[in-house]
Amino acid sequence: MEEQRTRICGGPPWARGGGSPRMRHWEARRNAARVPWPSAIVLAVFVMVGTGFAGENQPDRESVDAFARLLLLAGPALLLLRNRRPVVSVFGVSAVALVYIGAGYPYGPVFITVAVGAFAAVVSGHRRAAWWAVGGLWLGHLLIAHWLYEYLPPGKDDAAPWGQELVIAAWVVAILAASELVRVRREVWARERVERAAAEKRRADEERLRIARELHDVLAHSISVINVQAGVGLALLDSNPEQARSALTTIKAASKEALGEVRQVLDTLRTPGDAPRAPAPGLDRLPELIEQAASAGLSVEVETEGERIGLPPGTDLAAFRIVQEALTNVVRHSGSRTARVRIAYAPGRLGLRIDDEGPATGSDAGGSGNGLVGMRERAAALGGTIEAGPRPDGGFRVRADFPVQPKETM
Repeated sequence: MEEQRTRICGGPPWARGGGSPRMRHWEARRNAARVPWPSAIVLAVFVMVGTGFAGENQPDRESVDAFARLLLLAGPALLLLRNRRPVVSVFGVSAVALVYIGAGYPYGPVFITVAVGAFAAVVSGHRRAAWWAVGGLWLGHLLIAHWLYEYLPPGKDDAAPWGQELVIAAWVVAILAASELVRVRREVWARERVERAAAEKRRADEERLRIARELHDVLAHSISVINVQAGVGLALLDSNPEQARSALTTIKAASKEALGEVRQVLDTLRTPGDAPRAPAPGLDRLPELIEQAASAGLSVEVETEGERIGLPPGTDLAAFRIVQEALTNVVRHSGSRTARVRIAYAPGRLGLRIDDEGPATGSDAGGSGNGLVGMRERAAALGGTIEAGPRPDGGFRVRADFPVQPKETM
């Protein structure tokens, strides 16, 4: 069963990108455990080289010494934690950048490490931590540039122009806004993946139910005929060999037809993209069904009302299977040897009614109890209704009604 379910669904869950909660949890932990060495190394080289060029254009700032280079390397080093500890990473790089600016070193690529740390924190869901860390850096820069500059290097420094603060504020907002945009897009993509996985599972469940209904209807009817004929053959094997031979011939024909229909269902299971090799049965095969019922000792009268119309394949198949299941139940559970099938065609509607006189035998004929459930599922899938139950005057009645969009008049 597990192998069949895997084949229907198109592969195991982990191959489809869904997976169990435990597998998704371990996948998330594995992603978080990855240390981004390559990007950190590239960023460290860029920051070191870029700061050197920036220092040449800012002669009024402190020269880049060993302590400055240590701070410049500390930022990329802290970014190695951005997958596992994004909050520690963003606060760490913000603190390093604040110390760097407070020491009077040149403005430059040091702020890129802050941008990367804030981006990682926001995308991982730690939005508040990112805003606090970047906001704290900006407020610290305000204090240094406008109030503490007299006490911090470089010497004889002046207060920074307020217009510069607007540029920095815009830079901060742009970084955080871009991070928020990426976070929202990732959440949308994750939600779409979940919805696609749910839709795929729903389609697989519906396909599994459809195949189960088909197999049940095919096997239940054919095995009921085989069961009856086998009993007849055993009873007459010695006293009437010719009639026993006829029963065995009926068993052979019923089993052959059942095998053909089961093979057709299994073919669609193995190759879901291919068209079936044989057309699905419909009401045009009702004479064959009546002949099979007759071989099981059941006399079936068919009455048609209205002008016959061409039915859509799904409706035609459902109508055939409902009649088939109803007649199978008569063979199994009713003491009556006659049944009446009434097919009513009306504009936009198809009605079915199957009656038997009863009484119920009350014996266990080997049914699974899923026949009526399958009939209701077929009718509901097509927007129809079905009623099944004892008649007031005895016997049993199955009544079905379907909406129909006729293809052509026949």
